[in-house]
Amino acid sequence: MPILYHHPLCPHSRFVRLLLGEFGVEPELIEEKIFERREEFLLLNPAGQTPVFIEDSGAVVPGATTIAEYFDEVYGQGDHRLMPDEPYERVEVRRLLDWFHHKFFAEVSQWLVTEKIYKRFMPRVAGGGAPDMELIRAARTNIWYHLRYIGYLIGHRNWLAGNRMTYADLAAAAHLSSVDFLGDVPWDEDETAKHWYARVKSRPAFRALLADRLPGFVPAEVYADLDF
Repeated sequence: MPILYHHPLCPHSRFVRLLLGEFGVEPELIEEKIFERREEFLLLNPAGQTPVFIEDSGAVVPGATTIAEYFDEVYGQGDHRLMPDEPYERVEVRRLLDWFHHKFFAEVSQWLVTEKIYKRFMPRVAGGGAPDMELIRAARTNIWYHLRYIGYLIGHRNWLAGNRMTYADLAAAAHLSSVDFLGDVPWDEDETAKHWYARVKSRPAFRALLADRLPGFVPAEVYADLDF
């Protein structure tokens, strides 16, 4: 059985769980607390970040974007492919992957997940402690224009990168789902973005994410609601 090292609220891990679900791959999930800097995990990924996917053969594939490219090359074909066939269309998917995995992460999901979740488990010497409310407020402000951008894209396309669902949609939904778990997505800001998210959220690959729970945390009321 393949293995996925992940954290339940790591948005990059959630992206990979979604793409694995779309490809019908059910890995063994191993929760990794990256702030522990375990030597065994660092040998798998010297960057010390989740996710890391390990094939049945023992082949190690680290990083969300690398895993996505690997699955497109090895398993992507026909209707199951999550990258477009045309080179320029693939450029748009990769642009949006970069937008959500880097820009959205740096401006929104990283701070909300770190300040509200990770810091509770991190030792103080590693940066643990009380959440920084200024960072939380900044992230909550930043998410507004990201929602409007999603709404703008969907207003001109069927899916974020074009006429069919791609990795771009999974990346955006993964990061939003981490924030939605915490109750920090202002869904009333953009109805178009909300309806798009409801489409992705209703897919079978999303069910495992909606069932996620963390000890001591109660997800937002609308988190698992398909008719939110």
